[in-house]
Formats: sequence, structure tokens, C-alpha cells
Amino acid sequence: MTAIGIDIEFLKSKIRDVPDFPQPGVLFRDITPLLADPAAFKLAIDGMADSYQGISHVVAIESRGFILGAPLAYSIDAGLILVRKSGKLPSHTIRENYGLEYGTSTVEMHTDAIKPGERVLIVDDVLATGGTLRAAANLVERLGATVAGISLLIELSFLGGREQLREYDVSSLITY
Repeated sequence: MTAIGIDIEFLKSKIRDVPDFPQPGVLFRDITPLLADPAAFKLAIDGMADSYQGISHVVAIESRGFILGAPLAYSIDAGLILVRKSGKLPSHTIRENYGLEYGTSTVEMHTDAIKPGERVLIVDDVLATGGTLRAAANLVERLGATVAGISLLIELSFLGGREQLREYDVSSLITY
């Protein structure tokens, strides 16, 4: 699913390819040129927010997910919840371990961030192998809330991350 009326080629033109980052063999999709262009940034946020209503919170994943999640939450009149790397949140947390395309990690969310029955939208910049997003969804569900959708700027379809998220409504603006 993608947003209707969004100029995807314009957005793609604002994404820089950086080979061998963060390690050899990885092609990093750098969104900083898109973020620096006001028209592209607005278009991306509008596209990612398209069709999401009745959402209590946007759950944004560290770190580029924060950049997209904050304006998206504002645009759909929802609160913002942060999913951070282990040890970064100041209060009581729940944690989830996950694998990614070049290692393993742990994410955490405050235990009082969301309440049972709330509908949340998970937001991140890129869907790669799906590990980070799956971990975030697990945190949301462990707190009793519902993942109403997952909204992404980019999907790297060749890595198969959508397979880990097949029970969710996953929307990505740009697919490689």
C-alpha cells in the first residue's frame, strides 16, 4: 500500500545511495537530503500519514524513526512514543532483542507509554529484514495495545522483512 497522489520519483531523487556503509557490502539509503528539502520532507510525512485515523500514538523507532514520527504524530493528532536502544530511557522499561541485517540489538519502551486497547501506528525510516519493526510490534502488544499499522518511508523488498510483519498493515512510500 502506498499513498495516493505522492510523487515517488521525486522522493527517490532525494535519497542518496552510500555504498559500504555501515560495513562493506551494505548499500545505505541516506534520507538526509530528503529531510533537508522542505517540499520532499512535507510530501513524505503527508504520504506516510495518509489513511491513518483513530490512532492514539505513533510509536517511533530510534533514531531516524524519531525524525519521521514526530511530525507524523502531529499531523494525525496523536501522541509520540519512543522505542530506543537499550539503556537510553530513564524510567521503567520492557525490552525486546532482535536481529538485523548486520548484527543484533535490543530495544526498549517505557512500561507506561501506552495502555491496553489503544491503537498505535509504528513508524520507521526503512524496512530491511524486519527485526526492529517486529521487536517494536512485540513491545506494543506486550503492553496490550493494538498495532493499527506500520508506516515506512522506504522498504528494501529484496531483504524480505515484510515476511516478519505479515499480520500487520504495512505501508511504505518507496520500495527498492
